Amino acid sequence: MDAPRALSRFVRIRPGEGPGLAWASASFFFLLSGYYIIRPLREEMGTSAGGGFALNWLFLGTLGGTFLVTPLFGALVSRVPRRVFVPVVYHALAASFVVFYALLTALSGPQRLATARFFFVFVSTFNLLIVSVFWGFLADLFQSEQAKRLFGAIGLGGTLGGIVGGAITATLAKTLGPVPLLLVAAGLFEVAVFCMGRLAHVYRVDEAPAPGERAGARGGVPPGTGALSGISLFSRSRYLLAIAAFLLLYTVGSTFLYLSQARIARAAFHDAGARTAFFARIDLTVNVLTALMQLFLTGRILPAIGLGPALALLPAITGAGFLALGSSQTAGTLFAVQVTRRAAEFALVKPAREALFTVVSREEKYSAKSFIDTFVYRTGDALGALADRAVALLGLSPAGFAIAFLPVAALWGWNALSLGRRQIALSREREGPAGALPAVP
Repeated sequence: MDAPRALSRFVRIRPGEGPGLAWASASFFFLLSGYYIIRPLREEMGTSAGGGFALNWLFLGTLGGTFLVTPLFGALVSRVPRRVFVPVVYHALAASFVVFYALLTALSGPQRLATARFFFVFVSTFNLLIVSVFWGFLADLFQSEQAKRLFGAIGLGGTLGGIVGGAITATLAKTLGPVPLLLVAAGLFEVAVFCMGRLAHVYRVDEAPAPGERAGARGGVPPGTGALSGISLFSRSRYLLAIAAFLLLYTVGSTFLYLSQARIARAAFHDAGARTAFFARIDLTVNVLTALMQLFLTGRILPAIGLGPALALLPAITGAGFLALGSSQTAGTLFAVQVTRRAAEFALVKPAREALFTVVSREEKYSAKSFIDTFVYRTGDALGALADRAVALLGLSPAGFAIAFLPVAALWGWNALSLGRRQIALSREREGPAGALPAVP
């Protein structure tokens, strides 16, 4: 059946797309509801487990964990069809939360401290994979033209899920304690798996096509060919290398901005509670603004301006943000920069970046994408921290750094526009001049 008329006023839905859109949005809602319960627990574990064990070593452990997990995920992709391995990933994560609940409840002293540290590294290793697998699955189901129209609405489901997950944590953390919330997160992941199963049923994933029928989203063979296939595919594709470069520059800028945020907040607010409230106001404003943009703008802007200009918004906003902070290191300026940048990233840039993968092979959507979204991302974190340290050693002022960043922003923007043009060319090669295949009933 078609989507309700009320929703079709905000999202450009075509006949036959309603059920797939509904189940995809519901999947992302419950997935991010669970994740936004786990996320503050990870931060609390990192803070409480820091002590003499410096937090930067936990980040180093995260990079090492990502390096180990990438080939293991590739091995899974190469052996198991999508209908099986996508739920397996989330079932395994839900089970791990139950195990961590049991350990953190039963253990005490040094053993509990070690478990808390491992929990921080575990969640930091898998949090990017959680989202990467989901969007890789969607990029395999939706065509390029559909992605431009519908990914914003699906992202809205995740935004609302993040708000609900954060509200659950804020409401229950004091009464139940943080550790029991692991069970709530596990339950939400299981609901997300159910919704993904219904989504797979709508698109008849891994079912054999009828005689003479185009396979479309079907095909029961595993989408990968080996444990290291993602790295191999990534290294041989200029298109994937360009996507990785875009993400790397984004992550470097985000990490540098995150460290600048910590310094500005410490200078502006001397009370931990005031800083927490300030960060909470940023998160709330970003989520509300993102939800409004995803509801009213994303599905219309992306098809109108294309992926390249949408992606280029991020380097432009980042460069302008650094210039603003270079002239005014205040909490108000920081608030405006963070809200503008993050809302644009979540509402426009993220759906555009995920739509880039609609035109690559199935193996690249799972194996190579997971490598880019995890290992390349974490490498950007490390480079951003090193860049922040280098700026301090060179004695650059915030204004000096902002000016030095402008050529980087220009190169980043050129990369974004090039990606948009290449995506159009690949879309035409893959889907024909119309740029889209019929929706799967």
